[in-house]
Amino acid sequence: MPEPEDEPHVALTYQELYVRVNEVASLLRDFAGLRAGDRVTLHLPMTLELPITMLACARLGVIHSVVFGGFSGEACGIRMADSGSRVLVTMDGYYRNGKLIDHKANADIAVATAGKEGQPVDKVLVWRRFRDRAASSTPMVAGRDFVVNDLLAGFRGRTVDPVSMDATAPLFLMYTSGTTGRPKGCQHSTGGYLAYVAGTSKYIQDIHPTDVYWCFADIGWITGHSYIVYGPLALAATSVMYEGVPAYPDAGRPWRIAERLDVNIFHTSPTTIRMLRKAGPEEPKKYRYHFKSMTTVGEPIEPDVWRWYYEVVGKREAVITDTWWQTENGGFLCSTKPALDPMKPGSAGPALPGIYPVIYDEEGNEIPPGSGKAGNICIRNPWPGIMQTVWGDRERYIRQYYSKYCKNPTSKDWRDWPYFAGDGAVQAADGYYRILGRVDDVINVAGHRLGTKELESACLTVPEVAEAAVVPVTDELKGRAPEVYIALKPGFVPSEEIQARVVRAIETIIGKIARPKHVRIVPDMPKTRSGKIMRRVLAAISNTMDVGDVTTLANPDIVEQIRHAVQGTGPVATKAGPDDIARFGETR
Repeated sequence: MPEPEDEPHVALTYQELYVRVNEVASLLRDFAGLRAGDRVTLHLPMTLELPITMLACARLGVIHSVVFGGFSGEACGIRMADSGSRVLVTMDGYYRNGKLIDHKANADIAVATAGKEGQPVDKVLVWRRFRDRAASSTPMVAGRDFVVNDLLAGFRGRTVDPVSMDATAPLFLMYTSGTTGRPKGCQHSTGGYLAYVAGTSKYIQDIHPTDVYWCFADIGWITGHSYIVYGPLALAATSVMYEGVPAYPDAGRPWRIAERLDVNIFHTSPTTIRMLRKAGPEEPKKYRYHFKSMTTVGEPIEPDVWRWYYEVVGKREAVITDTWWQTENGGFLCSTKPALDPMKPGSAGPALPGIYPVIYDEEGNEIPPGSGKAGNICIRNPWPGIMQTVWGDRERYIRQYYSKYCKNPTSKDWRDWPYFAGDGAVQAADGYYRILGRVDDVINVAGHRLGTKELESACLTVPEVAEAAVVPVTDELKGRAPEVYIALKPGFVPSEEIQARVVRAIETIIGKIARPKHVRIVPDMPKTRSGKIMRRVLAAISNTMDVGDVTTLANPDIVEQIRHAVQGTGPVATKAGPDDIARFGETR
């Protein structure tokens, strides 16, 4: 479904999909020279060419690495270099919020960035958004850039036998932000991953071949991989894809699409739900669609938002599955099962069959259900959808996900290696889990995970900036947003121009999804005597919470100066509770 409403929508049957996937697989093999085990980076928008190219890669055993289309060329290039991709597949342009975006320009930046990182790129394959004209004014580079639409003329009707791969062979890499400045490539398997997303699509989302299913997410994130491409297609579902933003040209657009296409299963994020409620709280009532099931994913959903989703969007007819899982997990870990488990606003629900969570405190003691205490949610056992490793860095994989609560580092028994999710949670007496958000240096912005180190590194590219600290702040629409604190080098005076350049640096290096809510220029950062920036204090100030005991800081007076500058002389900050500590807690 294209964003412009005057463009006809494109319908693709499974037979037509089969033909197109084979043709693209032939092109990737015989023209681009890709073979099983090679990596290829896809920087594509939400058009049919993206899943077609993904499935063509899977047919060849080529490992695809999809980069979210909203990420900058530099962010794409860094991920290309890390994965060792020598081929980039992109598109010349696409629509976003009524504007035709020149996406080809990002390809040139990505190739240059990958080159600086030591990864040469042989070919850039450019899909054309329009059949009869280019959507970009950025010139093609002779000998490197090729229009896929033109090349396909030589591969019409070609078929490719699927390359037989082991169940444990890598299927794709999905890069996600981590606690260091570099993103990490989560490596997912072929057999276990597909089995898990097909199973959870069937039993949690209740998808059948007769359903019309719409996951209102982006394939550039794990939700799109699992629950737009691989899971629903494995079940022979009729699936909807939409190119543009949720409320363009108005807040009625999603419900018009749902009515027109007879969508009966709807899947989206709390951020989108909040956005649509704000833009048009009564809009769903104007349209004659009927959902039997609705999924929410990517971040905790507030009870009042949940109720609007149920009562207005679902018309009190649809069951809601409020799912919790992560890029690393492959598929849902916690959720109510439709028609079997009672729904509970604001709660992700119980664990899925075969998943055994546990909540630990910092000392590794198990926190019992019903205690009301927050802790770190972990999974005791492995499962088919779990990532295999961090691409090229197995030690980082072990250190980040398994070392924290490992009972015996020399053990080869999985019981000694619980998976540490990095999320805070509370378990109620009824066994339902309520997820509180990240407890590490990752900010969940509208369901997209952004590493604070990556954001801070972008800030430090501005010459006047001496130090940078990024903390999460509550946001009415996105749930969380990054807030930036910077201290300037001696001799520089705070100005709006410096703030603007910090914002531009973040948007250029990472993408507009990472745009900070505010950039605060402060005289100094709150620091320990060893020089460590106390981001916990800054997060408390940004979220008008009690900063706690600051007497051990090397410069405790700076805290009140920053608080006054940010909060003014308004109300006294509220005392942070256990949920808040888990949400904004002791970062680094």
